[in-house]
Amino acid sequence: MTALAPSLQAFFTDRLIGQRAASPNTISAYKTTFRLLLGFASEWTGTAPSSLDIADIDATLVAAFLDHLETVRHNTPRTRNNRLAAIHSLFAYLALHHPDHAGTIQRVLAIPAKHTQRNLLTYLLEPEVDALLQACDQSTWTGRRDHAMFALTIQTGVRISELAGLTCGDVTLTAGANVHTIGKGRKERRTPLVPTTRAILKAWMTERAGGPTDPLFPTTTGKQLSRDAIEKRLAQTVTRAGDCCPSIQTKRVTMHTLRHTAAMRLLLAGNDITVI
Repeated sequence: MTALAPSLQAFFTDRLIGQRAASPNTISAYKTTFRLLLGFASEWTGTAPSSLDIADIDATLVAAFLDHLETVRHNTPRTRNNRLAAIHSLFAYLALHHPDHAGTIQRVLAIPAKHTQRNLLTYLLEPEVDALLQACDQSTWTGRRDHAMFALTIQTGVRISELAGLTCGDVTLTAGANVHTIGKGRKERRTPLVPTTRAILKAWMTERAGGPTDPLFPTTTGKQLSRDAIEKRLAQTVTRAGDCCPSIQTKRVTMHTLRHTAAMRLLLAGNDITVI
């Protein structure tokens, strides 16, 4: 067995889980990065993934892999940089445990991130928020689910990963109504619910009739909605909202847009930016 396989396993168990207490989303993203990298390296070197060694994953191969992400997989520079950050994290770990590969490791760590253009974040105005929520077809079960899901996001600003992971037990509708989330870095918080959102969630959860550990916003089969599925539902709703609100069609609306909308609502209401 080469040194790469046990080192990669130890990186996940000791470094990510044991030392950094990385979130499931971070672990999943790193796992995807290394699955893609090892698959590419296997084709590049003609070596089975289980037989690859640290020396095989050199700076030349990593640079070719990053180019492959952009030219073949059509990943954005931001995604490319995220993959590179995961590789850098692994190689920084390897540097402590395999000084015999110091030269290879140093050259990989020297690969720079690509400069990216930071796009101006947009947000929805109140008429656009109303149009989006009204575009949810509340004559259907999925439409009522989407309406509650988007209303909650717009009011609380939860991340899409937090939204997808919400269970029925995370919502408190009695005195001090709030939603409980665990965000980046396993930061735990409870966000108060305004009466309107509380009423929407109360109606939804009565219909949902799920147990405390069941997904708050499930698929039609009762499983947890994926982030891709949530974004797809939002895109479909935005298209319908454009029929009565043309301005929403001029914006690229994602779940992060709804999160930014929640922040802008708080700012425009006079809340301090540091609190937001």
